[in-house]
Amino acid sequence: MAITPRVRVPDTASVGESVLIKALINHPMESGQRRDRDTGERIPRMIIHTFEVTFNGREVVTFYPQGAVSQSPFFEFYLKVPEAGELNFKWIDDEGSVFEISKSIAIS
Repeated sequence: MAITPRVRVPDTASVGESVLIKALINHPMESGQRRDRDTGERIPRMIIHTFEVTFNGREVVTFYPQGAVSQSPFFEFYLKVPEAGELNFKWIDDEGSVFEISKSIAIS
C-alpha cells in the first residue's frame, strides 16, 4: 500500500473566518494485536502515532492516535484564519516514517 497524505483546504478565506480542514492518509494502521495466518506470530504494531498541523509555523492542532484508530485515518477540524499563510501537515508512524504535505490559504 502506498502511503499517501491528502488534505482539503479552501484556497481562500476571509480574516477571522472558520474553515473546515480535512486530512486523510492511506496507512495500514496495524494494531499489533493480530496474528499472521500462516506462522501464527503476532504482526508488529505500526500506526500513525502523531499528527501535527501548523499554520505559518504556529501549532494549530496535534493528535496522538492510538491502536484503535482505523486504517487510513481521517481527521477534520475547523481553523479560524488569522491571515494568509501556509498549513503544514505532518504524520509520523512507529517506523519513524514522516509524511508531510503543505497547502496555502489566501485572504479574499
